[in-house]
Amino acid sequence: MKCAIFDTWVDRREGGKMHFDIIVPENTAYEQVVEFGKTYLRQKGQEGQPLHSKNCVFCHTEIAGGDFLNSIDQKGYHILEMQGCE
Repeated sequence: MKCAIFDTWVDRREGGKMHFDIIVPENTAYEQVVEFGKTYLRQKGQEGQPLHSKNCVFCHTEIAGGDFLNSIDQKGYHILEMQGCE
């Protein structure tokens, strides 16, 4: 499946930054990408932290497979945690 990757940086409430990618099917509306990001932030205890076009930016497309596809099939998106997401 061809997917769009959105590079995302969010300030944590307690300081520091979270860096993660939001991976979605290629033609997903940007508004839906933001909603997926907000859902993820709620799950991480960071509800209400700003998520918008300045900190969630389209990066590239690629063919996704494996775990990414399972997550996309189940939830409509996949989060790839990179920094500060613990």
